[in-house]
Amino acid sequence: MTANASAISSLLDHPRERTDLAAAFRWFARLDMHESVANHLSVSVSEDGSRFLINPRGRHFSRVTAGELLLLDANDATTLARENAPDPTAWHLHARLHARMPGARCVMHLHSKHATALACLEDPTLYPIDMNTMRFFGRVALDRDFAGMALSDSEGDRVADLMGDGKSVLLMANHGVLVIGASVADAFDELYYFERAAATLLTCYATGKPLRVVADDVAALTERQWRGYGQLAIDHLDNIKAILDVEEPAYRR
Repeated sequence: MTANASAISSLLDHPRERTDLAAAFRWFARLDMHESVANHLSVSVSEDGSRFLINPRGRHFSRVTAGELLLLDANDATTLARENAPDPTAWHLHARLHARMPGARCVMHLHSKHATALACLEDPTLYPIDMNTMRFFGRVALDRDFAGMALSDSEGDRVADLMGDGKSVLLMANHGVLVIGASVADAFDELYYFERAAATLLTCYATGKPLRVVADDVAALTERQWRGYGQLAIDHLDNIKAILDVEEPAYRR
């Protein structure tokens, strides 16, 4: 099989997941939420979550294409020894999350500016001060134990343990943010809004004025309203793909 034929074959496997994930990479680059050629987005494509797609090592988000996404098996211990092995931090984190959390179909980890800044505060609480911050009321887990890069399976297991109890966002102390979702659209929308929420909170802090924090019952109500707000995440990603189809159609290759 030629290299070109191989690429076409890869596109035939899980085309929707590949296209959605490639679009998310491209859009996060446009939003300046990427960092060099680091950070990773993945989506599982098997019922048990163990087989998943992820970006190849050393590829800038703005250049990622659907066909080049790596298809990995979380149970394959030889993965890092391969010629086209993924970044080791991506493997140890995403493989363990997909292996242990089948319901976490999509895992996105970024060092986006405002989420990371929030994670570097002594008090990283995302206080409910507007609709975006209220979206995450009761759904943010805090990791206060940064101990270096994720270069072991034990670190991936530790992160998986922190994501229980209905949490969809993990704010990683001195590090960044990790989001899980039932689909690429869900995780993409969640991460987009978390960055917006963190930016609003930090902007308010910058004024030096007291925060106007809403009551817990109002915040909880607003969080429930967000969850029942139809197919916002699907519409969001569909519109992103429509823009990219005109301006950067190569993302689908």
